[in-house]
Amino acid sequence: MGVIFKQSFLNTISTYVGFAIGAINTLFLYTSFMTDEYYGLVGYMISVANILMPLMNCGVQNALVKFYSSYTPGEERNKFTFMMFLLPWLAIIPVGIIGTLGYHTIAGLLSQKNPIVANYVWMIYIIAASMAYFEVFYAWTKVQYQSVVGNFMKEVLHRVIVMLLLFALYLEWLDIQEFIYGMVCMYIFRMLVMWVIAFKIKRPEFSWGLPTQFKSVLKYSSLIILAGSIAIILLDIDKVMLGLYMDINNVAYYNVAVFIAIVIAVPTRAMQQITTPITARLLNEKNYEELGTLYQRSSINLYVVSGVIFLLIVLNIKELYELLPDAAYSKAIVVVFLISLAKLCDNLIGINNAIIFNSKYYRMVLLFGLLLTVLTVVLNMLFIPLWGMNGSGFATLLAFLIYNSMKLVFVQRKFGIQPFTTKTLHASLFYTLMVGAFFFWDFPFHPLVNIVLKSVCIVVISGVVMIRFHMSDDITAVWKKYSKPIRNYLP
Repeated sequence: MGVIFKQSFLNTISTYVGFAIGAINTLFLYTSFMTDEYYGLVGYMISVANILMPLMNCGVQNALVKFYSSYTPGEERNKFTFMMFLLPWLAIIPVGIIGTLGYHTIAGLLSQKNPIVANYVWMIYIIAASMAYFEVFYAWTKVQYQSVVGNFMKEVLHRVIVMLLLFALYLEWLDIQEFIYGMVCMYIFRMLVMWVIAFKIKRPEFSWGLPTQFKSVLKYSSLIILAGSIAIILLDIDKVMLGLYMDINNVAYYNVAVFIAIVIAVPTRAMQQITTPITARLLNEKNYEELGTLYQRSSINLYVVSGVIFLLIVLNIKELYELLPDAAYSKAIVVVFLISLAKLCDNLIGINNAIIFNSKYYRMVLLFGLLLTVLTVVLNMLFIPLWGMNGSGFATLLAFLIYNSMKLVFVQRKFGIQPFTTKTLHASLFYTLMVGAFFFWDFPFHPLVNIVLKSVCIVVISGVVMIRFHMSDDITAVWKKYSKPIRNYLP
């Protein structure tokens, strides 16, 4: 876990820096410098692009990680690498042709409820294609066990550029249409920079021809297109459907709520950059004992860290919304709780996704993915008309619970391993007590002061409990290593 923890720690830092910048953009700059309608449009475009992206990269980001270590260095690995870098074009070109020929039909479908979308549909394609090849280049750095720079590119760079674009919009150096054009160019620029970085870390060697087992690789890639992107679909399909059922300004409110809640996913996103290729190696080596250990340690590490983040969000959410310039955004306060709970449960299953995606049973993920995609759509169709944004949040939570439960049972039956220990129960009891103790209690000060004071209390209490009761061996080890001067003053 040494390499994993080190790179996960660095990835966590860069990811939280990105989220901090994103928080400023999402909570304050977008809401102050842009109308709700156009903010909703931007969120809608990115959500549709996120859903299209896995189709356009043909599952290469997952296939490259799964199969790269199974090829020995040489001619066959070079053929495999060449196929991986070429494969996305087999989707990007046909999707572009279909989009061009059927543009008016597609634009009409996406803009039925909100006509403003029609003029920007073609930009969604460009964003999705840029995202797709960014992920290919990023996957190349992962298989070289160099995920830190790529994670910085993915989490920080584009948010900094968006911040600059927002200030340019505020200063009237750009109008709203030019801002959206700039955002599209930003995704293209990020892809090109990632290309340069990936090839600098290790320049790939290409050989013409198909590698051995290419049928297995193609079969995996075709099946993983949906299965490998199910988490993205589950988080973005609700925004797309909100745009179909409600006025697009509601997408802006929902987008802010999801952004707040998704901070809980940062530890998972940071850890999986390095655990995914290691999980693939352990599966290729059939080292299930070490895999089971990694499964449990990843689960409790993520649950401990993300649980504290969950407490910070849920117990400060009322004060946080009081700081926003537009009170209308508080309509989605329940959504924050629902999505936060969904992401906490998602973190609890540790490297479950990596185990299934990189095992011989990856075909089953397609079945899970199809079932959950249909279920998510049906649940949104059922609950959005009933409860609006809250209904969409509830549909997402329910979909995540069902999806994760199926994956837990499947890994248990096929590999005989599961992520939970008695420490999982202890942590859950602690989080429940903290919510009960702090949810209805506030300091009688300004909301910002309340957030700071309550957060300090939550972090200190959580830290003491987690360290004293050794909830996570890895976190306790890090504490002992770096906190000796502090511990000298503790009883």
